[in-house]
Amino acid sequence: MKNIDDFFNEFIDSNCEELGPVRGRVRQEKAYQIKMKAADNHLRTSRSEPTCNDDEQRFANKIGSYTKGLPHNKYGEVDTPAYDALIKALNSGLPRDFESIPLGSELKLTNPQAAYAYNLVGPDSHQIAIPAPPSIRSTWHASEMAELYWRALTRDIPFNDYNRSKLIHEASKDLTKFSNFKGPKTSLHVTPKTIFRGDTKSDLTGPLISQFLLLDIPYGNNTLKQRYRTTIKGDDHLTEYKSWLNVQNGHKPTKKNKCDRRYRYIRSARDLAEWVHRDFSFQAFLNACLILLKYGDEAIDSNNPYLNSKTQGGFITFGAAHILDMVTRAARSALESSWYQKWLVHRRLRPEEYGGLVHNYLVGHTLAPIHEELLESKALQYTEETFGTYLLPVAYAEGCPTHPAYPAGHACIAGAGITMLKAFFNEDFVIPEPVIPSPDGLSLNSYKQSPLTIGGELNKLASNIALGRDAAGVHWRTDGTEGIKLGEQVALNILKDYKETFNEQFSHFKITKYNGTTVTI
Repeated sequence: MKNIDDFFNEFIDSNCEELGPVRGRVRQEKAYQIKMKAADNHLRTSRSEPTCNDDEQRFANKIGSYTKGLPHNKYGEVDTPAYDALIKALNSGLPRDFESIPLGSELKLTNPQAAYAYNLVGPDSHQIAIPAPPSIRSTWHASEMAELYWRALTRDIPFNDYNRSKLIHEASKDLTKFSNFKGPKTSLHVTPKTIFRGDTKSDLTGPLISQFLLLDIPYGNNTLKQRYRTTIKGDDHLTEYKSWLNVQNGHKPTKKNKCDRRYRYIRSARDLAEWVHRDFSFQAFLNACLILLKYGDEAIDSNNPYLNSKTQGGFITFGAAHILDMVTRAARSALESSWYQKWLVHRRLRPEEYGGLVHNYLVGHTLAPIHEELLESKALQYTEETFGTYLLPVAYAEGCPTHPAYPAGHACIAGAGITMLKAFFNEDFVIPEPVIPSPDGLSLNSYKQSPLTIGGELNKLASNIALGRDAAGVHWRTDGTEGIKLGEQVALNILKDYKETFNEQFSHFKITKYNGTTVTI
């Protein structure tokens, strides 16, 4: 007779009967084939060759290129051997070459080696090209710089007061005069209703700030009010030449941002600039996802295979866990594509660097290709009258980050984040009980004018996050608009890779792109 130990040993050693239509080695092979097919699709996709604006080659003193953190002379012009060392490191990719780059002080460059990272899902970061940014001598660039000066001058005007603000009207009139300003217009004119907004039709509908930056966020068993820390009125930085030059040379700022004692809803450009100063990478899109999930099945995309199931609900696939994962997963891939463009292709200078160029030109210290349209802008006159220099007033005490401007990392994450959300939610769903912040940002009021849809408010959210960095003075408009499109392409490719991984009877993702066209995956 078997004793009890023999019985349990026999039970433990027996093989389980594995269930499922595809099992064992066959399953392994199937998983391998899915991965190989995705990789083969990316290999067969023609690679878009990058194009540059040639400012780096055109200007021997590198005044059209990003140089912050390297050593500079008294006019803010980079030490050429230091810049050459940066280029050598970027070209070789060797970690030891990066360790040999001469820095101006203690400030370090931000992660240039991320430009070489490979990704196992979605497109390779080097696969997608974006248009070259405008040259510093172009009318287009002049208009973007004028917009940034006006943004700085109007940071403290509540969005609700734009139509009543004399300065906003003047800024709108001034930007309209530029021959190549590409911001939104009405009948060829920049107006208080279009100024500083994003490029989509929905950006011009309703409040300037997206509902996803205003509505309460369900957060586990808690609810988060979207009142945030902001800075006080007039808290502008790098307008004194010595402090500006020290920061360009990599020194830490001697002043700090001064915070408001009260937390507020985002009601002005200064509030928005501070929000995108302190956020973590995918915060806005995680929050948007949590808000959207509370609306239930009506807000879910009609192609979701569980909407009409009688016996099942989605969770790991086509449910909350799946959507949250895809939103956050796309963020790093979008940043990798951004970092490739920033460091290995464009190396576009930051607005604060160009502000130094404008200042030194206007006070007669240096020559520079500053376009006449910018020199004629009243924004320059008002900046000098207010701050005593022509330097661009920046919202952050430390100025811009230590990586090139184009495209904006925030924008790339934004494009990827909203694309993932559009894939899983019903873009035409009208958001119930929309709100608008009070002029002091301490409360929310009901917004009862035009209906606001998920798709429209996601586009607006992307514009807010991308162009909010412009409001701070650390990015150009094209950094944002082209960054959104790059992130969108990254997310679409990730969705293509995952399309073949589902067991459910699932037909397709259908997404309205940022430019208004529709794509089906």
